[in-house]
Amino acid sequence: MGERIAQIHRKTNETDISMTLDLDGQGRADIHTGIGFFDHMLNSFSRHGFFNLEVSVDGDLYVDCHHTIEDTGIVLGDAIRQALGDKKGIRRYGSSVLPMDDVLVLAAMDLSGRPYFAFDAEFSSQRVGDFDTEMVREFFYAVSYSAGMNLHIKLLSGDNNHHIIEGIFKAFARALDEATGFDPRINDVLSTKGAL
Repeated sequence: MGERIAQIHRKTNETDISMTLDLDGQGRADIHTGIGFFDHMLNSFSRHGFFNLEVSVDGDLYVDCHHTIEDTGIVLGDAIRQALGDKKGIRRYGSSVLPMDDVLVLAAMDLSGRPYFAFDAEFSSQRVGDFDTEMVREFFYAVSYSAGMNLHIKLLSGDNNHHIIEGIFKAFARALDEATGFDPRINDVLSTKGAL
């Protein structure tokens, strides 16, 4: 098994993002996006998925948080896709039902190469810290389409917005850890087509 590490630099007129992702890490993170709550969520993603993640973002936060969060999702999706390589031997499917205090969240995915995104969660406040809650959907939409991932996220119960968002990031991390993990019974790719 070779290293499954991706290093990406993406620069636009709105954001300048550098990211390194190691799918086979220990959950170490070095995150600097300029949005404290977003840093906290990406740290949770790294820790609970056992991914090593370094992220540096210089975004147009004088406008709002939208471009910084969405573009980070695009880069994370690219990094996942690149780090997976040919996907030989991976489980492909992953899911997690995660409790966090009052919240219960479902995240399920298929690393099929065919993007699809379904999101069923509502928030009672517009912001948590400097993070717009509507950006949760935008972030994971960007990840799923950039990675070529079928991703379903559903809030099963809960009211606290901080807990809901953190539960979503943690459930996503655990589902991705499962889907990217290896199964010794899979010699090639888990598909009748012979490719993912």
